[in-house]
Amino acid sequence: MTVPERPTARAHREVASVLREGDVAIDATAGNGHDTVFLAGLVGPTGKVIAFDVQEQAIASTRERLAAEGLLERVELVHASHAAMHAYAGPASVTAAMFNLGYLPGGDHELITRTEETLQGLEAAVGVLKPGGLLTIVCYPGHAGGDDESAAVVAWAEKHGAEVFRREDTLKPAPFLVVVRATEA
Repeated sequence: MTVPERPTARAHREVASVLREGDVAIDATAGNGHDTVFLAGLVGPTGKVIAFDVQEQAIASTRERLAAEGLLERVELVHASHAAMHAYAGPASVTAAMFNLGYLPGGDHELITRTEETLQGLEAAVGVLKPGGLLTIVCYPGHAGGDDESAAVVAWAEKHGAEVFRREDTLKPAPFLVVVRATEA
């Protein structure tokens, strides 16, 4: 029996198909640094990752993980909301942006991404993506605030021609992936 692909694994696969050495990428929700390390590996020593998180604990965890991998010099860590990414990346300068919504694993589950701020961050991401760039959003329904945020993200994404990848093999609301591809110029 084939095990269905996890949304985070699919997001990595999608991003790896477009992101190259020397590119600029954004981790909109640094969390524990897994996506940041992944992106830093892809952009190589000549590229740059800008990683955002509103929690100092997440920034510290990401910094530690990057340092352990020898990738810290490739990343700008920003202790701020992803809604401010346009202040850190110019229009059409980013090849890939990743959002992993919900709460910080191992952190306070009361501190979650908020729908309004997420939608502002998604708009900012679309504004900084270059033609042919990619935006991935892993949504987590099933926790307080997660159902509403997930529904709002899907509604927003439908206006941008997004693809939604859901697992149908689960009984409870499962995480799912939304992919937005920036149109070629």
